[in-house]
Formats: sequence, C-alpha cells, structure tokens
Amino acid sequence: MSSSTPQGARARARMEITAAIKDEARRQLAAEGAAKLSLRAVARELGMVSSALYRYFPSRDDLLTALIIDAYDSLGESAEAAHGKTADAGPLRRWTAVAQAVRDWALGHPHEYALIYGSPVPGYTAPDTTVPSASRVGLLFIGIVRDAHQASALTEPAPLPAELRAEAERMAADLAPDLPPATVAALVAAWAQLFGLVGFELFGQFHRVVEDREPFFRQAVTRLAQGVGLG
Repeated sequence: MSSSTPQGARARARMEITAAIKDEARRQLAAEGAAKLSLRAVARELGMVSSALYRYFPSRDDLLTALIIDAYDSLGESAEAAHGKTADAGPLRRWTAVAQAVRDWALGHPHEYALIYGSPVPGYTAPDTTVPSASRVGLLFIGIVRDAHQASALTEPAPLPAELRAEAERMAADLAPDLPPATVAALVAAWAQLFGLVGFELFGQFHRVVEDREPFFRQAVTRLAQGVGLG
C-alpha cells in the first residue's frame, strides 16, 4: 500500500499539470489562434520553466495534437450522447439529432471547432493518432445509414456518373463496404456539407444572409439526409 501511494500521487500531479497546460493552451488559442501557440508562452503563464513543460509535451506539435484529439473526442462524445437519446427513433430523427449536436457543440466551443475544422496550422501535420477521434461523428452517420439500408428503408441515390464510379467504389471499400458506392459518395458529400453549414454560421459567412439560423439548419440537414436516401 505504502509503496504505491507516492506513485499514485505523482500520477495525479502529472494529470493535474497536464490539464493545466492544456487549459492555458486553449486560452491562448482563443486569444491568439493556433498558429501563435507557444510552449514558452504557456510555461510563462503557468509559472513553469520551459524545460519542465517539455517533459509533458516535447514540442508545440505534441501539444497541438493533444488539443486536437481532445476537441474531436469532446465533439464525438456530444454527438454520441445525442444519438444515444434517439437510439429507438427512425434514421432521419437520429441523423438530425447527431447533426444538431455537432452544431450545438461548435457554437459552444468555437475556438476548438476552429482548431479542428478551420484553417490548417502552418507547419503542422496531424498524425495518424488523431484519426480514431476524428472519425467518431462520421461513424455515427455511417451507422445510421447502414441500419436504414439493412432495414430496406434506404432510397439509393441516382446512378453515379462514369467519371465518379471508380472513386465512389474506392470510398465505399474504405469506409463502408456493405453500402452501395453511390450511397457512400452521397454520405461523404453530406458530411462535408454539414460541417460547411456549421462553419459558415460559426465564422460569420451567414451574417445578413441567414438570420433565423435554427430552422434553416434543421431544414438543411433534413435535405442532406434525404440526399443520402433517408426520410
């Protein structure tokens, strides 16, 4: 018992310091943007020497990666919770619930949304370790469409043009081999358009264009679902 106590205390201290570093980094993201994130500035604000902070995050890119994974996971958890509340509903209701959760999360976490869906950070390339977290929302939509397909409740989109057929087949093989390639192509397009809608609202492109944005969003995501074959 006694030998494990110091280890437990050290682990808790490390978790607390890691959380403090991330919190300060998020504050800097909000104030300066991801491109200006600096480990030295984070250390200075926390009263740490830079060499101590490097034991937690060896580089700016390591810290950015941790923040990106956290953001994707937070978004994914919100979307999964919304989907769980509608698990017994029809596919269209489940689709709109997930889409609404994406919008709600983005409006509540604008700087984190900008980090994962805004302009790329100069000099930074996200590693493969971000992929599982980044895939959570997309996998929910694939699951909804798959359930509809298995229940024979999915309308297959119009046939693909010849120049897109090979690419659609590749996407289907990678993402959902059990779905028709035309459906997967429509699903990828709908996924991109959803985040385009959210980004337009969040970054001000709807200013003086769309004022009553909640019903506009609901109608738009319903149309996206119908384009995939739901509804």
